[in-house]
Amino acid sequence: MTAAALYLPPDIRLLNAVSTLLFVIAAAALMALGVGALGRAQVFAIRSIQIEGDVHRNSAATIRAHAMPQLAGNLFNIDLPVARAVFQSVPWVRGAVVRRVWPDQLAVRLEEHQVAALWGSGEGIDRLVNTHGELFDANLGDIEDDSLPTLSGPEASAAQVFAMYQRLGTVVQPLRARIETLALSGRGSWRMTLDTGARIELGRGTDDEVVTRTALFVRTLPQLTARYERPLVAADLRHRDGYAVRLKDVVTLLDIPPGAAPGAKPTDRR
Repeated sequence: MTAAALYLPPDIRLLNAVSTLLFVIAAAALMALGVGALGRAQVFAIRSIQIEGDVHRNSAATIRAHAMPQLAGNLFNIDLPVARAVFQSVPWVRGAVVRRVWPDQLAVRLEEHQVAALWGSGEGIDRLVNTHGELFDANLGDIEDDSLPTLSGPEASAAQVFAMYQRLGTVVQPLRARIETLALSGRGSWRMTLDTGARIELGRGTDDEVVTRTALFVRTLPQLTARYERPLVAADLRHRDGYAVRLKDVVTLLDIPPGAAPGAKPTDRR
C-alpha cells in the first residue's frame, strides 16, 4: 500500500477492498467454469487405450473391450485409481499403471500373474498361486503345465506355504524327486507327496525346524533304500529321535541321535 493510499478516507479504502475481493471471486468462478467446460468437452474424450507390458494371457483388444465400458469421464476428469482397478479386474492381471496421454489417450502398463502352483482345498483345486506367493483367480483351463505342484492350507498362509515349497524343493533334490503336493494343516502340521508317490509327514515346528528335519531325513534315507533295495512308500518324521519309514514290503523305524552330524548312520529298528 502506498503512502497516498494510507490517507484515503476509510469508506474509499473499504470500497477498494470490496472491489478487489469481488474481482478475485469472479476470476475464481471463471476458472472453475473453464475447468468444468474442459471436463465436459467431447474433444478430450478418451478415444484410445495404449496397452503395454504383459499381454500373454489376454490380447490388447480383449483388455480394451473389457475396460472401455467401465471407464467414466474424459482425459481431464477420469479417476486414475478407479481406472487402475478396472484393468486389474481383468483375469490374469496382477497390476496396472495408468497414465494420461495428451490429448485423448490412456497408456496402461500391465503386469500379469505368473502361475507357480495350484491351490487346493477340501473342494478341490479352486485357485492359483503366483510367483510372489499370492492367490489369484483365473480359468484353470488356461493352464497348460501339468507338472505344477498343488499347495494347500489356510488361505492366509499361501505365501508361507509357497516359500516352504521352494525351500523343500531344494532339500529333496538329492532324492531325484520333486514335490507334487505340500499341505499345511490348520494346526500347523506339514505333509508332502513326491512325484514318486511317496507320502511324507513332516510334522510341526518352525519353518527352519521342519526344513532341518527333512534335510536329515534326505541325507540318511539312501542308506536304507540301498540296504533293502526297495523304493520309499511313506515316511513319518514326527518322531522325537528319528523317523519311521515304509519301503515297499518293509516297515522300519530309524533312530537318529539329536544333533547328529551329516554323515551319521541311522540305527535300524524293525
